[in-house]
Amino acid sequence: MWMKDMFGVDKPIIALLHLRALPGDPLYRREDSIEQVTETAQKELLALQEGGVDGVLIANEFSLPYEKKVSLVTVASMGYIVGALREDIKIPFGVNIVLNPLATIDLAAAVGAGFVRSTFTGAYVGEDGLTDTDISAVIRRKKALGLDDLKLLYKVNPESGVYLAERPIEKITKSMIFHCFPDALCVSGASAGTETDNGLIQRVREVSGDTPVLCNTGCTAENICEKLDYCDGACVGTAFKKDGKFQNLVEAGRVKLFMDRVRQYRNEHRC
Repeated sequence: MWMKDMFGVDKPIIALLHLRALPGDPLYRREDSIEQVTETAQKELLALQEGGVDGVLIANEFSLPYEKKVSLVTVASMGYIVGALREDIKIPFGVNIVLNPLATIDLAAAVGAGFVRSTFTGAYVGEDGLTDTDISAVIRRKKALGLDDLKLLYKVNPESGVYLAERPIEKITKSMIFHCFPDALCVSGASAGTETDNGLIQRVREVSGDTPVLCNTGCTAENICEKLDYCDGACVGTAFKKDGKFQNLVEAGRVKLFMDRVRQYRNEHRC
């Protein structure tokens, strides 16, 4: 499995490094600066690595509300920040520009990311209106940029939207694998930080074949061993933050507690 080759462990934990609001974002204050955002990102990156995570996904999570067509200043800001962090990144890393798969691929090419995660397929409705993806353009951009080794993590179900036409998750998974070539599948709860249903993960895993399945939201130190029984790894963000709250900063102690339990699971396959 490619994940073992990339991350060096079974059932890797990919930490989410949530960048603070960037220039142009509504939450970016007049007194803020790109240097401050970068400094905060560096501190959180070091805390995640100190705590022992296996990989890190850098995303513009505080660019709320997310743009359907990302502003150039956001792409430029993320390129600046990732470039500034490169010497400190000691584990495999990926990037994600929320709701913008093509821009995510371009950013990955520019900064040398090993993987990306996004909602690459499907048509959805949510608070941001209608979202219609174009996986053909994404795959062709990846090909044109020569990113043969870049791994694509597909969201089977996005956190903040629902399919315009409801279909069984098994049918979605099979079609996604046959038509769209995902390297891994991410199964989500109803929103960021919301626990993903074990039954839903299991239904995807039963039809995914050799394609790895990741729990995408809601993993905590208390439930991670249970989640890993159903999947091949996890993407974790909120659980690593102070008091387990999205808006807070990462704490190395919380990361270490979480990863200690993951290592125990790997060693004993139980907790």
